[in-house]
Amino acid sequence: MPAELYTSALAILEKLVAFDTTSRRSNLVLIEWVEAYLAEHEIASTRVASADKNKANLYATIGPVAEGGVILSGHSDVVPVDGQDWSSDPWVLTQADGKLFGRGTCDMKGFLALALAAAPHFKHGKKPVHLAISYDEEVGCLGAPAMIAEIAGKLPAPRLAIIGEPSMMKVINGHKGICVHEVEILGHEAHSSHTQLGLSANMIAIELMHMLADLARRLFEKAPEDSPFVPPHATLTIGEMEGGTAANILARRARFLFDLRTPPDDDAEDILAEFKAHASALDGEMKAAFPESGITITQLSNAPPLKPQADSEAEDFVRGLTGDNNPAGVVAYAAEAGQFQQAGFPTVICGPGSIEQAHQPDEFIAIDQMRQGAAFMERLATNLQGA
Repeated sequence: MPAELYTSALAILEKLVAFDTTSRRSNLVLIEWVEAYLAEHEIASTRVASADKNKANLYATIGPVAEGGVILSGHSDVVPVDGQDWSSDPWVLTQADGKLFGRGTCDMKGFLALALAAAPHFKHGKKPVHLAISYDEEVGCLGAPAMIAEIAGKLPAPRLAIIGEPSMMKVINGHKGICVHEVEILGHEAHSSHTQLGLSANMIAIELMHMLADLARRLFEKAPEDSPFVPPHATLTIGEMEGGTAANILARRARFLFDLRTPPDDDAEDILAEFKAHASALDGEMKAAFPESGITITQLSNAPPLKPQADSEAEDFVRGLTGDNNPAGVVAYAAEAGQFQQAGFPTVICGPGSIEQAHQPDEFIAIDQMRQGAAFMERLATNLQGA
């Protein structure tokens, strides 16, 4: 069956790659295709739409409606190709040198293609597979929580969750959390020669960003020696900044985004407490001078870390399918695994491909990884048939 499953997965991957599901766009064309594919195999599915109805999660129970099932989860969105130098069309699956090129092949449509190819085989299990496909993972794991809540609240209790992020089919039992904040500063415009008549949003933004840069340095300096993560400490970076209209005008508005990634033992709110207190004090001073001015901090995303757990049922189960007896690894990137774990599901990451190929021009997944993934799905189907 692995050879047949691999061939089927290849055809499905070609379809999935052709859908431009960059996070800024709708993913509904892909979702509609998956719904139709599952319906052909007499598998019902359920959408969980975004607030604006422009995107949707999709989940489906394959096999009996029973407790003890296995969740297979992956995200449908991909990162942009803008400005990247591709050797082939990123939206056309291209095979060369033992690799399959295309945006999302590795992260993570390869895994979704394998799970969908295995769906007809999962139908015969004594325990179900719950397929879960999310949106907006790449912009802060925004879509999955609503779907996870439905899975936890409406389905017979699943046994565990496998998140198919690229891990070279190795077991990953930990990842960092991520929270992204937008900071907007409103000042008061005036001629730059009369600073007493106005308030520069840019100057305030620089003060706040300097504080964050100093915080990032302090996080580096207190890196724990025994951390399995690389880098071992929490990281903070400023990813976007903008402000001002001309050199001789005190800037009315400035804005920046920052990204904080924390190992499981660190608390993001504790790390940011001093920064937020300082921003609040500054906001009060600004409003006292110019009531319309001020600082607004908005949390755009907050995905929890995946915490390594001793004697994890998910880890033991997946090791039985992969044959991987090496110590479980951890990853510095954030994923939806922490959200599934937070909902009460024993969770691990295990999927085909390498994260080193993700988000790159000429993104690819090795054919050998797809074959290993097909064998994994075959063993999972066999396991559930004897459960």
